[in-house]
Amino acid sequence: MKKLVSFMLVAAMVAATLTGCGSSDNAKSTEAAGESSAAGESSAAAGTTFKIGGIGPVTGGAALYGLAVQRGAQIAVDEINAAGGINGTQIEFNFQDDEADAEKSVNAYNSLKDWGMQMLMGTVTSTPCVSVAAKTAEDNMFQLTPSGSSVECVQNDNAFRVCFSDPDQGKKSAQYIGEHKLATKVAVIYDSSDTYSTGIYESFKSEAANQGIEVVAEGAFTADNKTDFSVPLQQAQAAGAELVFLPIYYTEASLILTQANSMGYAPTFFGCDGLDGLLAVKNFDTKLADGVMLLTPFAADADDEKTQAFVSAYKEAYGDTPNQFAADTYDAIYIMKAAAEKAGVTADMSVSDICDAMKTAMTEISYDGLTGEGMTWTADGEPDKAPKAVVIKDGVYTAM
Repeated sequence: MKKLVSFMLVAAMVAATLTGCGSSDNAKSTEAAGESSAAGESSAAAGTTFKIGGIGPVTGGAALYGLAVQRGAQIAVDEINAAGGINGTQIEFNFQDDEADAEKSVNAYNSLKDWGMQMLMGTVTSTPCVSVAAKTAEDNMFQLTPSGSSVECVQNDNAFRVCFSDPDQGKKSAQYIGEHKLATKVAVIYDSSDTYSTGIYESFKSEAANQGIEVVAEGAFTADNKTDFSVPLQQAQAAGAELVFLPIYYTEASLILTQANSMGYAPTFFGCDGLDGLLAVKNFDTKLADGVMLLTPFAADADDEKTQAFVSAYKEAYGDTPNQFAADTYDAIYIMKAAAEKAGVTADMSVSDICDAMKTAMTEISYDGLTGEGMTWTADGEPDKAPKAVVIKDGVYTAM
């Protein structure tokens, strides 16, 4: 009996001790958890650096995009830190792989929150971006995507983008084709199972009539059937299409160009930012890409000083030529810096307070970057800048 009473007293003391731990300050517990999860990433004390997170695919089928984004961001971060940081505070940058998968992207976002992220640069592809945008809205965390083009990516007031939206890409492509009189009879081949592709297609078709463009053939494919494009190509050829508009990604575009060549059909091909990466497709005869045009805000061969400095730094660091995704992201980091300095944010502010300040500042700044001069933003997160296009010549993207 004495042993039982003694045991009960000890148990009561342990329970009281545990209860006391559980009632300790939640903020201190959260801070400790964040510091623990950030071990190995940084030894900086909370509030002494700006922690910017990034999310995108560095493995999987869309890795070309994510790697370009990660690298473009890192160059900008290194430059900004070397020049004194944001408002005198250094940047810590942490980029997480999501394999272009929505669920993995949300997991990456949660990991970055545990690390102590204060602002998000990302995500790279649209479907994951939409999922993560729902989370950043709940947390009132500032989000700037360099390349998430779906309308839903910026449907909340905390989210902005650098690239054109899908509808804008479609509309501006039709305007570019019409204003430069590239063709009057156009065929479209698009992925009806993909929001990026269908969004651009629908907007293009709507604007085409305003530009004196007749859409003479429309060929749809899906993610389950995207290897044989002979039927839509035959339809385009039979309809006399002088130009084939491709609001799709570069892998499928490489197959379309190869199959069009095999059947002796040689129209002008015009695409959007999804075609950036065409020259890097394995086993693709890049000679078939000569003359392909795409709406893109960046050409690595542009002779302005800012572009050449970026291209030189990128090649030196990674041994490769940057694409528009790298350029969009380089701009994105500098845009975040410009807005943060306009708003006067400091690293010891809460995530929500930083976000509120950044929302206002984004509508007040004007930024001259690699992907546009005098870029401004509306409160709904959309950029305002002039469209540009490039044409592939002798294996190089050349400014038009």
